[in-house]
Amino acid sequence: MNNYFRRAEEIKCALLKEGKRQSMLLHSCCGPCSTACIDYLKEVFDVTVLFYNPNIAPEEEYELRAAEQKRYIDDFTSGVKYIICDYNPKVFYDAVKGLENCEEGGKRCEKCFELRLDYCARLAKEKGFDTFCTTLTVSPHKNAEIVNGIGEIIAKRYDIPFFPSDFKKKDGYLKSIRLSENAGLYRQNYCGCAFSVRKDV
Repeated sequence: MNNYFRRAEEIKCALLKEGKRQSMLLHSCCGPCSTACIDYLKEVFDVTVLFYNPNIAPEEEYELRAAEQKRYIDDFTSGVKYIICDYNPKVFYDAVKGLENCEEGGKRCEKCFELRLDYCARLAKEKGFDTFCTTLTVSPHKNAEIVNGIGEIIAKRYDIPFFPSDFKKKDGYLKSIRLSENAGLYRQNYCGCAFSVRKDV
């Protein structure tokens, strides 16, 4: 099994040693998850957060999470930019068609990861970012091996480096909880899609 946290540390150390900063488009699933990730990355990356989550339902939930993402960046970070995408759930339902009854964490979730990471990579390439990444691995409910594997495949598709991560390691998840509480962020009790409401994740 790959040690994605170690790989991330090696890349960070190399950039620090070279005195280089890179631009990163960071896909974020929500404000709370982005907190510890931004904190970890900002030392060597100029981070732009991408809030692209067509899986979230209903629309009111999407708007709330998007607003909290924006508020966190505006009020609690410095130098971090963001892109908030319009709500478009159709692309999610099209992507997971036929997988509606899959168990949580299964093939439907993998399709959802691919959908969001594909959009992030494509946009990062179009806008000239050096690399792209996702906050998904900060969650203890997300398999870092699967998320990173998808990211690496998509990186080849668009010829742009994917930054590997396992943000939950070294108390990263606990740090995200603490930072979220300090910022008074709304913390949802389900992953995002209508199917995940059937099971608390």
